[in-house]
Formats: sequence, C-alpha cells, structure tokens
Amino acid sequence: MYAVIDDRGHQYKVAQGDRFDVQLMDLADGQDRIEFNRILLVGDTGSAPKVGTPVVAGAKVTAKILERLKGDKITIQKFRRRKNYRRKTGHRQQYLRLEVESITG
Repeated sequence: MYAVIDDRGHQYKVAQGDRFDVQLMDLADGQDRIEFNRILLVGDTGSAPKVGTPVVAGAKVTAKILERLKGDKITIQKFRRRKNYRRKTGHRQQYLRLEVESITG
C-alpha cells in the first residue's frame, strides 16, 4: 500500500517502512510519532487508487520520528564588480527523518 501525503506544501509518495525527510516542525517534548491527515491519494497493488478531492476522507499516515538532521550547506554569494561589494553567507536546512509505520484509508 502506498500514499501521497501533503505536508505544508510539499508532497511525498510513501509506502509502509519507507524512510523520508521532511522540513523541521515544532514538536511537543517527548513526541515520537507524527500523524499526517492530508492524504491526496491512497493506492494498493492490484486495485484502482483512491484519489481525493482534494484529500481522501478518513485516510491517515502514521510515522515514527527517527532523528533530527541538517542538510548540506548552501553558499550564497553576492557580488558587484568594481564596486568593492562582496557578501558571502550560508544556510543549512534542518530536517526530520521519519519512518512510515502505517497507512490507513
């Protein structure tokens, strides 16, 4: 069974046991599971998928939080020639690594 979930504007195709990264979100202390309720599509092998309008009613995906990690560093450079203007900054996006435990719907 697989599902397409919508998490704050990003869509992920997941199946049971898959590991995937989402952008860091505010969590309560000690929270170790996340439940996604915005499920756009639920499919199973051998049958037609259920497509939501815009979401599938009653469907949900439960995922376990594995770790918090940082992505690769991105370097931003600004430069104006002959004006003695140079700026160099960087950014590292923070992610949560999740593992899908169950898909219902």
